Amino acid sequence: MLHAHKNYFLFFFLIIIPLSIKSEEDPFIFIDTNAQKMADVLIKNVELFEEDRTLYEDKIKEIFEPMIDFRRVAFSVMGKKYYLMATKDQRDEFVLIFKDSLLDNYASTLAKWGDSTITTVFPDEYQSDFEKNVEVRQILDTGTSKYPISYKLRKNKDGWKIVNIIINGLNLGLTMRNQFQALATSSNEDIETTIKNWNSDFGDAGIS
Repeated sequence: MLHAHKNYFLFFFLIIIPLSIKSEEDPFIFIDTNAQKMADVLIKNVELFEEDRTLYEDKIKEIFEPMIDFRRVAFSVMGKKYYLMATKDQRDEFVLIFKDSLLDNYASTLAKWGDSTITTVFPDEYQSDFEKNVEVRQILDTGTSKYPISYKLRKNKDGWKIVNIIINGLNLGLTMRNQFQALATSSNEDIETTIKNWNSDFGDAGIS
């Protein structure tokens, strides 16, 4: 009996480990797996949305946070001009402020999607090798309308990370960069003031 259990567990790990490695290496599986986790949170925690909005959004953040290359995205939002104007400490400060702000905004946006379904568009043929930059497309189905979502991913030492998202034609990275520039202009290009007043804002993210 013990021998049988050993064989069972060996079989289990032989199946699970390759799937885990494949998920880390394949950007489509990476996005799809996490998207379904978020969809599961949205569906199973409907009552929690009304009872404890913060806890509800924290469940989404727990999944979404490891998926983003916050440093790269934050510096892209600053743009070359303001990135060069900022000190190292100011850049690091903005990454932290930007991270908290983006997670709050995106979690709040996802919460509004309710029991929507998300479908990943996989390539027609299996790919074993990918370029350093990849685009993964999804379809968000709210039950009444369907919206395209495009994730721009880049591979770094930690694996695949999201560097931009386009939802229903709305480029979130570009939108936030324009907002940063407008805020910097209204702050007389005072970088410290601009950073402290920053708040990621992309409204309903293109979903009406």
